[in-house]
Amino acid sequence: MKLKSLTEYDTDLFHRLFSITSQGNCRSIIWLSKTGDGYLYFVLAMLLWAFEPQHGELFLYTALMAYALELPVYVVLKKLIKRQRPCDLLTHFHSHIVPSDKFSLPSGHTAAAWLMASIVSYYYPPFALLAYSWAALIGLSRILLGVHFPTDVVAGALLGLFIASVSLTALG
Repeated sequence: MKLKSLTEYDTDLFHRLFSITSQGNCRSIIWLSKTGDGYLYFVLAMLLWAFEPQHGELFLYTALMAYALELPVYVVLKKLIKRQRPCDLLTHFHSHIVPSDKFSLPSGHTAAAWLMASIVSYYYPPFALLAYSWAALIGLSRILLGVHFPTDVVAGALLGLFIASVSLTALG
């Protein structure tokens, strides 16, 4: 009996998850994924900075530092690893959306979502469950839309958690 490789398990799980959306309308999943594009983070940080005197300013500075660290690490990892996206690797496969860049590991949407969820949870603990649930759904949406494998999403979540931890240690 041959043991499956991690890549085989990853691809199998990808196919199982993607099959959920292969025949259906993906508008709600596309909308959910778009909440992880970055605009929401900016609006949230600016609103907290303007209207929440206890932690708003520090939240903004922590988020700015975190994203300033996360973005170059994310870009370097993508260029070093060069993992192909499902639509480029799998035969007869088409994603529901056009990917934002060429490579898939790590998932940038997922990294940014987990980073934001961590910072929100640190400064506003009552919102932790909501923030982390939303971040997990962002990651899942990237698989359901066909632009990331599950391990891309796991790597993105770990990257986001790590960068948030570094930033919170420095400024929190």
